[in-house]
Amino acid sequence: MSAKPEHYDLIKKPVITEKATMASEAGAVVFQVAMDATKPQIKEAVEAVFGVKVKAVNTTITKGKAKKFRGRGGERSDKKKAYVMLEAGQSIDVSTGL
Repeated sequence: MSAKPEHYDLIKKPVITEKATMASEAGAVVFQVAMDATKPQIKEAVEAVFGVKVKAVNTTITKGKAKKFRGRGGERSDKKKAYVMLEAGQSIDVSTGL
C-alpha cells in the first residue's frame, strides 16, 4: 500500500517520553495524531507510511491545561495520542523512521 498525503496529515509526530519508551519494549509505538483521526484511519496510515502490520490501536485524548504566562491566562491545546501495537516481528525505529 502506498502512502497518500492524507496519511501524513493524520500522523503528526512520534511521542518520545519515558512512558512511550517503556511501551515500545512491549511492542507499541506512540504517535501524536490529528484530533479527528479514527482508529481504522490511524491503522491504515501507519501501515502505509512505515510498511508494518498493525495488530491494535488504542487512543487517548489529553485535555490542555490552564496556564498563566506573564500574568495572563491561557490554555494549552488538546492532544490525541495513539498507542499502536505491532504484530510480532515488526518494529518501527522512531529516531530514523524505519
